[in-house]
Amino acid sequence: MYLPACFEEKRPEVLHRLIADNPLGALVTHGSNGLDANHVPFEFDASQREHGILRAHVARANPICKEIESGSDALVIFQGASGYISPTFYPGKQETHRQVPTYNYLVVHAHGRIAIRDDETFVRGVVARLTRKMEAGEAVPWKMGDAPADFIQTMLQAIVGIEIEVTRLVGKAKLSQDETAADRMGAIDGVRQRQTDAAIALANAMLSPPPPLENTP
Repeated sequence: MYLPACFEEKRPEVLHRLIADNPLGALVTHGSNGLDANHVPFEFDASQREHGILRAHVARANPICKEIESGSDALVIFQGASGYISPTFYPGKQETHRQVPTYNYLVVHAHGRIAIRDDETFVRGVVARLTRKMEAGEAVPWKMGDAPADFIQTMLQAIVGIEIEVTRLVGKAKLSQDETAADRMGAIDGVRQRQTDAAIALANAMLSPPPPLENTP
């Protein structure tokens, strides 16, 4: 990933929060048939190993179960707030007209080693924990015990677990840090005027970008 120093986000707590808040990751692997990408909700345990553990499940019919060797490299991409930035948002545009469109975003790349876990106990635990997390905000949370035991057993047999030992987290927060203070605030105001949840999330992120690194070119 192209990563200018002014956009680099290295704070572990920020990277962990983005993953927790945006659990649907793009899992990129390279197997016998070349590159593949699967979109999978992950749970992230930052307390395990040096950089954490990612766990999820995929359909047993998914070719990744047979094409990927345990211990091979994998990349999971987690996307946070994002949105288009128009040159018209910048006050400086009215003075010099030397502005162009861009796109702001937050992203974390989790590099690691993948293992296929065809283990019912492992899979049941992942499903139970993900379900509790996803259902937490519902008025009447669904739980696995709500369904017949034989039905749940059948469903569990149709999926396979995956576990990724994270070896490196790379964060990028492209939030107009390279603009003047006036133009950055203009961009924040312009985004906020869209009045959508996505726009508000991006504007809030732009209000508190990561601190600039010293000696940034």
